[in-house]
Amino acid sequence: MTAIDNYAMNPPQPASEPYSKGDAVTVYVGEDDPDVRYHGVKCVVTDRLQDDLNTETGRDRDQYLYRIKRRSTGKVQYLTKHSRLAVSEA
Repeated sequence: MTAIDNYAMNPPQPASEPYSKGDAVTVYVGEDDPDVRYHGVKCVVTDRLQDDLNTETGRDRDQYLYRIKRRSTGKVQYLTKHSRLAVSEA
């Protein structure tokens, strides 16, 4: 019998509101994503930026980009969009 990965079957969802500086988040990306090496990394939001992507997609949260840093090292990771982050325990 094969074990079922509940995390894969019930992936965490992005927050319904924009993240703020200091929020604890976890990077959540799919296996085929070029940034898969960051999947599961616990981070803190260091900056929230805005663009106008939401005008093309119709999704308000698509206007937000976040600079995040690893909680374990404090090293700034990269810039990512709202849909790639899930709320994490502090």
